[in-house]
Amino acid sequence: MAFIDEISHANVLIVGASQGIGLGFVKKLLQDERIAKIYATCRKSDLASELIALRDKYSPRLTCLSLDITDELQIAEVLQKISDETSKLHLVINCVGLLHEGNLQPEKSLRQLNSENLLHYFQVNSIGAVLLAKHLVPLFRHNDQSVFATISAKLGSIGDNQLGGWYGYRASKAALNMFVRTVAVEYGRSCPQTTVVTLHPGTTDTRLSRPFQKNVAAEKLFSVERTVNQLLAVIEQLQEGDSGQFFSWDGSRLPW
Repeated sequence: MAFIDEISHANVLIVGASQGIGLGFVKKLLQDERIAKIYATCRKSDLASELIALRDKYSPRLTCLSLDITDELQIAEVLQKISDETSKLHLVINCVGLLHEGNLQPEKSLRQLNSENLLHYFQVNSIGAVLLAKHLVPLFRHNDQSVFATISAKLGSIGDNQLGGWYGYRASKAALNMFVRTVAVEYGRSCPQTTVVTLHPGTTDTRLSRPFQKNVAAEKLFSVERTVNQLLAVIEQLQEGDSGQFFSWDGSRLPW
């Protein structure tokens, strides 16, 4: 990554690294010798066997931390643990996202809406990210170039919404985009070396998308490895002035 080229010992935090895109980032970045330290979080370590195996292989370069992003106290505790080891993070990627879980499924119509499910979408997809931004400030208050990226979704684009449905997921991702845009404005004052963006990964072959892949053309269904490479390429190409923007996997800007 361009901003890491200037830094021989970059520190990275991947939030939501037990599976899918988050785990893919950990695997890829472990192969990058410019990365000195990777912190990776997961909600339940007993469901993160592949991540734990990587930790055992790459310790102490890879540290795993338990984190439920809906719990602000846990966010504060995790970032305090990181602060005890280092004063700087150079790349933070928040990969936490919820689309379906047990009885929670994307709504096809107004009849399927209920407030409990809607609140859960917002807690996981929106509020967690902005609380993360709140507690990251001390680790971004340095003079090195850094990036805070959050995985969003094109479905969170209001301008692009032509199909309707999926109320909770769409609205929570739209809220995420607004939170991150607002964070970018404040970081411009408090952490001016940090570029803050939301990223649309495209449809990736993960557990999140699996129940909804049947209508996706084969060439538009990406492997985790391809998605990770594409998103890192977008991060690498970020320019001054890109903070607060919403980028697709190919580097194009998405409508709000």
